[in-house]
Amino acid sequence: MFENKEMRQVYSETLCELAQNDSRVVVLEADLMKSSGTQVFKDKFPQRFIDVGVAEQSMISVAAGLSNMGKIPFASSFTAFATRRPFDQITISVAYAGLNVKIVAMDPGVTAELNGGTHMSFEDVALMRSIPGAVIVEPVDSIQLYQFMKQAYEMPGLVYMRVYRKTKELFFNQDDKFTIGKGHLVKDGKDVTIVASGIMLKQALNAAQTLDKQGISARVVNIHTVKPIDKDIIIESAKKTGAVVVAENHNIINGLCSAVSEVLSENYPVIMSRIGVRDHFGEVGKVDFLMKKYKMTAEDIVESAKDIITKKR
Repeated sequence: MFENKEMRQVYSETLCELAQNDSRVVVLEADLMKSSGTQVFKDKFPQRFIDVGVAEQSMISVAAGLSNMGKIPFASSFTAFATRRPFDQITISVAYAGLNVKIVAMDPGVTAELNGGTHMSFEDVALMRSIPGAVIVEPVDSIQLYQFMKQAYEMPGLVYMRVYRKTKELFFNQDDKFTIGKGHLVKDGKDVTIVASGIMLKQALNAAQTLDKQGISARVVNIHTVKPIDKDIIIESAKKTGAVVVAENHNIINGLCSAVSEVLSENYPVIMSRIGVRDHFGEVGKVDFLMKKYKMTAEDIVESAKDIITKKR
């Protein structure tokens, strides 16, 4: 069902599945339907597809109005334009009003690649975390995306989802079950915990493999829901390993790193380190180049893990 399919294709197909069974499902775009793959939805449900053009504030306002009329809107754009530009509309028209809107943000962090700094949002999670009641989800692959879209559709309120639209690689099996708000233990270990989200899960697993070869047992936890965050699995992991590395495709300020830090500082303080963009704007470049530049690779995770293990001892 998911093999050799980009995440944007699964996103569009899932929207069609939801719309087939529920006439309340509508889709909004801001002139990027080819990029997000929703042309398929438009062809099947033209009366339930709205392209507002390059007017993201209007897109969110329209989504809020549709929700107020009983619809379930899914609004999509590139990450920067799904959050920074319409932030006031998201906060007031959607969240403050208690409306039911799903925002799907494409190409988060360094995956904006050649679109460069203006399109490369390293602050979207920070913005959305600050909105009361917002749910923030970052599926790793299409299997998680499919399940989380179904769950987002069923839950009321504002849901924000970061989607790697061109990603085809699968990390999980179709029989695996995931739940929004519940972290997932990918690999057990006793010396250090690596907490990762999105594209950083692959780097975390590669780092864990390298560490294992060096006699260091690494526990890997996928925190796919930044808000509400699964405190239990973070505290459990900290108690077991006594050291935590957090890796995210985002600014280390006010994203997953900060969320994990808050949980640990309030419940079970241990030594930890952060992997991610360090207070820097984006720039033009391919993912591999950018991850090396911002020190977000498996090698950087390995180095950080060994450093905090030494300090722990």
